[in-house]
Amino acid sequence: MIFTSPLVTGRLVQRYKRFLADIVLDDGIAITSSVPNTGSMLGLTDPGIRVWLSLSDGPKRKYPHTLQMVEAQGTMVGINTGLPNRIAEEAILAGLLSSLSGYAELKREQKYGANSRIDILLRDPDRPSAYVEVKNVHFSRKAGLAEFPDSPTARGAKHLDELGNMVENGHRGVMLYVIQRGDCDCLKICGDLDPVYALAFERAMRRGVEAYAVKCHITPAGIVAISTMPIID
Repeated sequence: MIFTSPLVTGRLVQRYKRFLADIVLDDGIAITSSVPNTGSMLGLTDPGIRVWLSLSDGPKRKYPHTLQMVEAQGTMVGINTGLPNRIAEEAILAGLLSSLSGYAELKREQKYGANSRIDILLRDPDRPSAYVEVKNVHFSRKAGLAEFPDSPTARGAKHLDELGNMVENGHRGVMLYVIQRGDCDCLKICGDLDPVYALAFERAMRRGVEAYAVKCHITPAGIVAISTMPIID
């Protein structure tokens, strides 16, 4: 995923109302930016941290800047939860995930389950369809270890149960975690912050749901999945 125009840089003043952040750009101008992330962004909103933003020239946008990355623990971290689906699609089409390669058709945002939409649906006449749910990961408390989730997510637990239902109906259910930081080598489900999600993950694995994690290379030019990483207990 390559940004279409150069990002601008600055320092975070504060994040508030989940969707907004006050930022002072490197040229000294104070702006308000949109924040495309509904989660807690735990550990990624300290005042003064370096940030990278895209700038839109759309005349109807109230906030032309969009927060894309922050610097935390000495590394660049992607926070835009609207990007992982695109990153995951590129990774699948590039063959990074061999078990998901070779499908004849890839569709995004397809209805399934109980009033839900699957992020990626893979279809092929010669193999079971694969329902791929994509999650953004940017939380880390220990060097080298990414964790998900960083706050309780009932919606995430629901998605795991629905993937299990797809498996029982003869399809493949796949949970794909996109780690938008380059300093982690493995992923762990964060049971202490969301025990309900952790139980749902264990239940999904017993039902035959597959789980994969991909590591990303992050620069101001773009965010690209470069390898898979293990999911540990």
